[in-house]
Amino acid sequence: MKKTNTKSNFSNRIGFVLAAAGSAVGMGNLWRFPYLAAKYGGGIFLLVYLILAVTFGFSLMITEIAIGRKTGKSPLYAYGELHPKFGFLGIAASAVPIIIFPYYCVIGGWVIKYLTIYVTGQAGAAADDAYFGGFISSTGMPILCLFVFLFLTAAVVMFGVEKGIERVSRVMMPLLVLLAIGISIYSLTLDGAIDGLIYYVKPDFSQFSIKTIIAAMGQLFYSMSLAMGIMITYGSYMRKEDNLEASVRHIEIFDTAIAFLAGMMIIPAVFVFSGGSSEALGQGPTLMFVMLPKVFNAMPGSSLIGFVFFVLVLFAALTSAISLMETIVSIFMEKLHLGRKPVCAAVFAASFLLALPSTLGYGALSHVTIFGYQILDFFDFISNNIAMPIVALLTAVLIGYAVRPETVIEEVEQNGVFRSKKLYVYMIRFVVPACMIIILISSILGIV
Repeated sequence: MKKTNTKSNFSNRIGFVLAAAGSAVGMGNLWRFPYLAAKYGGGIFLLVYLILAVTFGFSLMITEIAIGRKTGKSPLYAYGELHPKFGFLGIAASAVPIIIFPYYCVIGGWVIKYLTIYVTGQAGAAADDAYFGGFISSTGMPILCLFVFLFLTAAVVMFGVEKGIERVSRVMMPLLVLLAIGISIYSLTLDGAIDGLIYYVKPDFSQFSIKTIIAAMGQLFYSMSLAMGIMITYGSYMRKEDNLEASVRHIEIFDTAIAFLAGMMIIPAVFVFSGGSSEALGQGPTLMFVMLPKVFNAMPGSSLIGFVFFVLVLFAALTSAISLMETIVSIFMEKLHLGRKPVCAAVFAASFLLALPSTLGYGALSHVTIFGYQILDFFDFISNNIAMPIVALLTAVLIGYAVRPETVIEEVEQNGVFRSKKLYVYMIRFVVPACMIIILISSILGIV
């Protein structure tokens, strides 16, 4: 099966790796990973996560990128290209980024707001318990911040793959890593931070449970941009001469390193501030917007520290949002046979309108709930806990049994020996489907 599309490609393997790593490194790494690590035993969670990253995560990522490069198509058509009976899976996979992107931009708008807080020296105001709730329950400012974040994302996507996504990723990813290292080092200089570091990196096997595995598996699945159509889209832009297996390993290293550094930035600092309180460490999504401003406010140079941190978060949020929008744009360009600019403009307008219910769901529409969820939380649950595991499960069935693992292996071996071939076959046929079923059941039952 030859690649027949005329899409623009990444200029080289480094460009591809940085762009794909940028997609994987999002806000999930910076706030979700640290609070899950804190909640599920620190070092033991970290150990389980690392084991899963090089097995389960690797297998799913190399599958999706190989599908994209082999077919040269967007997620909408890539699955059907491999097997006609799996064409429906392309529709399901395409729906995931369309669901995620609007509400992700709402959260990106919150990051924009907090960045302006620290630029204008309002660190003390942000540390107030009521500040975040007051902001998201208002109307005008959240919508404005949403618009700004969406505009920045669309501006990059408008320039295309090489001149837009690759060029921005080459700048943002190294800066993101440097900022993460800098804040981590600063965090470890705080009195008492070493105790927090020990909690974070030293495995305590008495804390191990099935919930630890499920939480680590869910986080890995979430943070590596799997089952969103993104890796298939980026794979379709990957050059045939680039080594696929090595590229995936490098993406994993970037993604895991940033997640690890996020824990280094946040857990020791919060540990010091809270006296090791498990309640403070496991606050969930509010950790970034409620707890961390309190921590920053207690530090010397709080405005500068807060500013640098939210610049880091903004870079991570933008690289992921860019990949989500690019996936949607590629789908509609292929479906409607239209150019990039009109499709970008249409996706920008539609996403803004679709994001309004989510951004108003904590204010003017706070009385509206769906099955007990706030509007944004409902879309988050449907996409991350239901749709993505189903797409990943069916992808594993497609490759493991319908077209056989050799389909992916042949694509990988265009650039040399597939060193992890035996592991891959075992994972995609048995472990990945079992993991997806476990995630689905745990999500529905609310185990984690």
